[in-house]
Amino acid sequence: MPEIQRRKTPTVRIGQIRVGWEVPVVVQSMTNTDTADVQSTIDQVAALALAGSEIVRVTVNNEQAAEAVPHVVEGLDKRGITVPIVGDFHYNGHLLLKKYPATARALAKYRINPGNVSIGRKDDDNFRTMVECAVENQKPVRIGVNWGSLDQALLTRMMDANSKSANPLPARDVMMEAMVVSALDSAKAAERYGLRDDQIILSAKVSGVRDLIDVYTNLASRCHYALHLGLTEAGMGAKGLIASTAGLAPLLLAGIGDTIRVSLTPKPGGDRTEEVLAAQQILQSLQIRSFMPQVTSCPGCGRTTSTYFQELAEQIQNYLRTSMPEWRKTYPGVEELKVAVMGCVVNGPGESKHANLGISLPGTFEEPKAPVYVDGKLLKTLHGDTIVAEFKEILDNYVVSHYGKKQEELVGA
Repeated sequence: MPEIQRRKTPTVRIGQIRVGWEVPVVVQSMTNTDTADVQSTIDQVAALALAGSEIVRVTVNNEQAAEAVPHVVEGLDKRGITVPIVGDFHYNGHLLLKKYPATARALAKYRINPGNVSIGRKDDDNFRTMVECAVENQKPVRIGVNWGSLDQALLTRMMDANSKSANPLPARDVMMEAMVVSALDSAKAAERYGLRDDQIILSAKVSGVRDLIDVYTNLASRCHYALHLGLTEAGMGAKGLIASTAGLAPLLLAGIGDTIRVSLTPKPGGDRTEEVLAAQQILQSLQIRSFMPQVTSCPGCGRTTSTYFQELAEQIQNYLRTSMPEWRKTYPGVEELKVAVMGCVVNGPGESKHANLGISLPGTFEEPKAPVYVDGKLLKTLHGDTIVAEFKEILDNYVVSHYGKKQEELVGA
C-alpha cells in the first residue's frame, strides 16, 4: 500500500506530546464540564485520556474557570495522568491569562479564535497580549478560525472588494478565502509578537464536509504550519460520525493534518469518550495509526437468523476494549491484532483465515460447529454452550504467546 506523504511542518511540542509531520497524527478531545467544577473536570479529562485522547482542551471562559485550571492539572498529576491540557479562550483570554499567571503556566497550549479577539479591528492589543503571554511562558498557540465566529471586519472588506470585482466570486468562496486569510494573517502577527513557527498550529473549522475539504486544501497549500483538523459542530450519532469521516478522510489521505478531533454532540448524559474512539477509528481505518485490535464481523442475512454471532461479536469487541488499557502496557503491538467473528459458511472460513484469529459460527440450518482459525490455519472446532468462553481463552493465549515475546525482547534489549 502506498505510503501517505504528509505535509512537512515544524514539530510543535505540547507538554510531553509532539505534533507535526515527523510524528503520527495526534488525537485530541474537549471536555464539556464546567471547568470551575474541579473534580468533574478531572474525572472527565481522566476518562478521555484513558480512552486514548493525547491532548484535552478545557473551556476557560471566566475567572472561576481560570482559577480552577491549576487545581485540575494538579489533580491529574496526582492520578499519574500527564495528558496536556489546552485552554480554550474567547473574548476575555487576554484578561484571564494576565490575572491568573498560574493558569498561564499550568496550561500546555492556548487556543485563540482571532474572530473573538481584537485582531482585525482598531488594534490587536488583546491578541497581542495573549501571544506575548504564550511567549513569556513558552507555550504553543492554536489559532483557530471558525466560520461561526469569523472576523466580521475582514469578511466585510473582502465581500465589498469582491462585489466591485469585474468577475465576482460566489459568497461561499469569499467566505472560505476569508477564513484562510484570517488564519494566515493571525499567524504572521503571532510571529511578529515573538512566537516561533514551531509554536503555532492553525485550524479553519466549518460544519460542511465539502467546505472543510476545500478550506483545508487551500490553507495547506499556502502555509507550512502544523494543522489541526475537525468538522465543527459535526452533529449527533450517525450524522456526526459519517460527516466527520467523510470530511477528514480525504484530507488525511492527502497528507494534510497533524492533529484531529471529532466534535460529536453527545446524547444527554452520554459518554464523552465516544469522540476519542471515533477519531481513533478514522485513523485506524485509513491505516494511518493503530490503537486497538480490530474486529471484522458480517452484517447478517437470511442465513444468520440467529443473533448468536452478533452477540459474540459485541462481547469480543467489548472484551478487547476493556482489556486494552492493561494489554497496551504489557503486550506492545497488540493493537495490530485482527479478529474475525463471522456468521455462516459463505464467507466465514475465508474471512477468518485472513485474520490473526477468526471464528466462523454456524448459520441457520448449518451443522452446529464453529471452526477457529489462527493465522490462517484451522486450530480447532468448537461446539456447545462454551464457545464464547473457549474463544476468549484462545484469544488470551494468542495475545500472550505472540505479543508477550515482544515485551521480553524489549526488556532484554
